[in-house]
Amino acid sequence: MPSVGWAVAFPAVAPRPAGRPSVVVTAIVLEAVALFFALMSERSSVAELAQSLRVELDRYSPGGKLPSSRALVERYRVSPVTVTRALAQLAAEGLVVTRPGAGAFRAEPRTAAPATGDTSWQEVALSADTATELVPRAVDASGVLVTLAAPPAGVVEFNGGYLHPSLQPEQALAGALARAGRGPGAWGRPPTEGLPELRDWFAREIGGSVTAADLLVTAGGQSAITTALRALAPPGTPVLVESPTYPGMLAVARAAGLRPVPVPVDADGVRPELLDAAFRATGARVFVCQPLFQNPTGAVLAPERRREVLRIARAAGAFVVEDDFARRLVHEGAPTLPAPLAADDPDGVVVHVCSLTKATSPSLRVGALAARGPVLERLRAIQVVDSFFVPRPLQEAALELVGSPAWHRHLRGVAQELRSRRDLLTGALAHRLPAFGLPHVPYGGYHLWLRLPDGVPEAGLHAAALRAGVAAAPGRPYFCAEPPAGHIRLSFAGVAGPTEIAEGVRRLRTAFDELAA
Repeated sequence: MPSVGWAVAFPAVAPRPAGRPSVVVTAIVLEAVALFFALMSERSSVAELAQSLRVELDRYSPGGKLPSSRALVERYRVSPVTVTRALAQLAAEGLVVTRPGAGAFRAEPRTAAPATGDTSWQEVALSADTATELVPRAVDASGVLVTLAAPPAGVVEFNGGYLHPSLQPEQALAGALARAGRGPGAWGRPPTEGLPELRDWFAREIGGSVTAADLLVTAGGQSAITTALRALAPPGTPVLVESPTYPGMLAVARAAGLRPVPVPVDADGVRPELLDAAFRATGARVFVCQPLFQNPTGAVLAPERRREVLRIARAAGAFVVEDDFARRLVHEGAPTLPAPLAADDPDGVVVHVCSLTKATSPSLRVGALAARGPVLERLRAIQVVDSFFVPRPLQEAALELVGSPAWHRHLRGVAQELRSRRDLLTGALAHRLPAFGLPHVPYGGYHLWLRLPDGVPEAGLHAAALRAGVAAAPGRPYFCAEPPAGHIRLSFAGVAGPTEIAEGVRRLRTAFDELAA
């Protein structure tokens, strides 16, 4: 067991005067240690007994009865609990069938899987509507799956989109979920727009004049973006997006039959003069942006550009979908963060999206949509039709988490760790891969955006990197038009720690050298 686990399980006890209290503490610790080793021994015994029974099953015909639990206890000199768990494991594998009061029996052999039918007709059915659509729908999740799929064992995961398990508040989440599940009415039906207390918390986090009445609780940020685009843009119309931008948003837009139109960004965010020109040229009524720690560049929209973006959108009669996904991933020592665009928007131009997922766990899929005016009712209607509501236990657990002292401790710890990892990665890249361009070092978020040297093929580097044992996100899926150059995105949040960061960059250099050879 790692040493850090012992530190959590058995915190240091300050020296006390001799007497009964110290004896009690010592007895508790010794009892816990004994219980730990007993559990480890029990787990090993279950695995050994299950393996022995797998071998013994060959002696029985299908349907044949195995010895009783009492006989197995005596033969293998294990506890009744061990026998029960071993048989349950074999039952889960489909090798035995247990019948209460009768015993355990060898399972009938599995029948062959039925022949696969002819599904080629679906190609015609799924494409039949493209003749009448201005922009055919395309469901392409490849850019998203790069950050969701776990790489093979031993591969350094620079392509992750979430915090490494060691950075996730697992104990705080477990405690919050346990408390939430025990609360009165925790498993009942929540309000369709979300728990009032959770909506109020999100509203306070956004700030300005945003209130709980402007909020809908969503099943994470991706679900919120999907709802927003479906509400704001009819199929076949253009939607303005930052270039480069988050592949998951591009996938949502295309799946809805929308036509993404790129607007370039630089180190200060989207360029207002190009945004204005894009609105005029396309007639678009929606612009999707990430003003804070933009994915993938890490850019923060400059103060003077914030006002310009809202002014331009308002003049075009358009909405701005603000994806504020990384606000809680600010690095230690960063300057004061700008408020969300929604906090400075009295006219209902901004539809704000935020989530707790990135700062906690990929499975805490709780987020929010904030909007003002008639559009809020449309957003609510689409969400109800799609999913009814976010499960109440999950909302209650989120509320328990953000209301606990552990929440701010967790955010401080993440801020420290992300800054340390960012500095380690930038230093390693400067040392081993100085030819790679790093135009911007962000003070928040969890990734770096690198421009490849001229002549280095992006796809070739990605493949060589996998052969070398490191996974990086290729840059092409982040562009909805032709990219200006080859890029890769490296995440420093999904790796195990400093050693893995250094090793990952070393392997990336190996891949680079392979291409140059």
